[in-house]
Formats: sequence, C-alpha cells, structure tokens
Amino acid sequence: MSEEKLTAAQVEEKLKRGPYHQWLGLKVLSVGEGEIEISATWREEWVVNPDRKYTHGGILAALVDLTADWALVSKTGRGVPTIDLRVDYHRAAMPGDLTAKGKVVKFGSQFSVAEAMVYDKDGALCASGRGVYSTAPPPPPKA
Repeated sequence: MSEEKLTAAQVEEKLKRGPYHQWLGLKVLSVGEGEIEISATWREEWVVNPDRKYTHGGILAALVDLTADWALVSKTGRGVPTIDLRVDYHRAAMPGDLTAKGKVVKFGSQFSVAEAMVYDKDGALCASGRGVYSTAPPPPPKA
C-alpha cells in the first residue's frame, strides 16, 4: 500500500505513460484520499454517428474504467488490473470535453471496488459504472 500522497501532476505523469490515455487527452484535475477527477479532451475520432455526432459508448466505458481504477491510486500508488466492470449509459455525450469523477467504494488487500461517473461539457451525467480491481501487491521483479 502506498503511504506517499501523490499530487495530481504525479498521478497524471503515471497515467499518461499509456499511449491510449495520451490519445484520450487525459488531464488529472484532482486527487484525494480514494478519489480522482479527470478530464478528457474531445476528439472527432470519438464520433460513432456522423449525422448526430455523439461519442461512442466504448469511449465512455473506457473513461468509467480508468477513472474508477485510478481512484485507487491513493491506496496503491499505481493503476491496477480490472477484474469486472459494469457501465450504465444515461444520455448521449455530444461533442465537447468530458469530465470523470471516481471514488473507492471498498478497498481490500486482494480485490477492491471503485465507481465512476462521466459528465458532458454541460455537467450532465452521460455514463456511470462500477468495477472490481485486483489490488494485490504486484509480483516481485524477475531476476
């Protein structure tokens, strides 16, 4: 378990090591004890229907997953593997940056539960979900 308090900038640096996270245009807005707030910069490539311009549900699911996952960073100091994920879609996300807020529901030594909500540029809830994550200590490095 991580004892050091990570700043938003430190968490963003860890998070943005992943090329997919870079492509999503993620910015860590705040990090607290068991909580995180992240923004994602809207891209034309997110559009699933060119006539309506709404964002693909896979983007919303990815934001739910990674935000819930990284809400655990105050306890683990790192991202953790997803075991199970449920996503509910509430409304279409139209063009504009998205904001996701995540929080830990239950932290365990092997498995943990966290949830996240994704909001559109006007603050309307577009998607929410809950995931189970493996928070077991990482294996020792190979010699």
